[in-house]
Amino acid sequence: MARLRWGRLRWWLLGGLVALVILVVGGTWLYIHVIEGPAPAPLSLKSGPSSGPASASTAGAGTAAAVAVAGTWHVSSGSIVGYRVNEVLAGQNNVAVGRTSHVTGSLSIRGSTVTAASFSVPMDTIKSDESERDVQFNGRIMETSTYPTGTLTLTTPIALGSLPAAGVIRTYHATGDLTLHGHTRKVTFPLTAERTAAGIEVSGSVPILFADWDIGNPSFAGFVTTQNHGLLEFLIKFSRS
Repeated sequence: MARLRWGRLRWWLLGGLVALVILVVGGTWLYIHVIEGPAPAPLSLKSGPSSGPASASTAGAGTAAAVAVAGTWHVSSGSIVGYRVNEVLAGQNNVAVGRTSHVTGSLSIRGSTVTAASFSVPMDTIKSDESERDVQFNGRIMETSTYPTGTLTLTTPIALGSLPAAGVIRTYHATGDLTLHGHTRKVTFPLTAERTAAGIEVSGSVPILFADWDIGNPSFAGFVTTQNHGLLEFLIKFSRS
């Protein structure tokens, strides 16, 4: 009789465990795909007319435009910087996105060459849609109280060539120093730029291998696992003021 009761209890326990797993996985799926919805789209310039990589071989038509953009520009409202990391949450694929609009910096253009550019963000202002993720980000991952600022600084001038008309998006390649978590590393990445009625807009993304900046893997307590890399995304709006 005791063996029979134990057999029934074992099946009840197994059934309860299966039900719990289904509840966790199903609840997570419901939250990610229905309640939370898809992650924000990657930061980018609005789609429109575009041209390929810049070339300095067609200089004549761009002279007047070069005069219009030469000078110093400052980061203005509407600028956004953030991260994008693929994660697995209780067996469900998810994209973690955190962003901030607290961005400062400047851009200097001489003739048709970008001679200097940089932007910085207070790391603890970067927020996602999950408060617990933000706690981990500010704590063990990025240690924002110890390393409060992230900065990207251009280190090689960018030749703009013949500047396109306002509203045309063009692709360039940039080289700079990225400072995160107290470490500075050289990065190269493509970016897109556009002259608008209000100024200049620049967008791009930089691949981040966490180990290169001594950033702890964001995986948490066996419940959330992430890749060992992510993206730093930015959309910067520059104005004269």
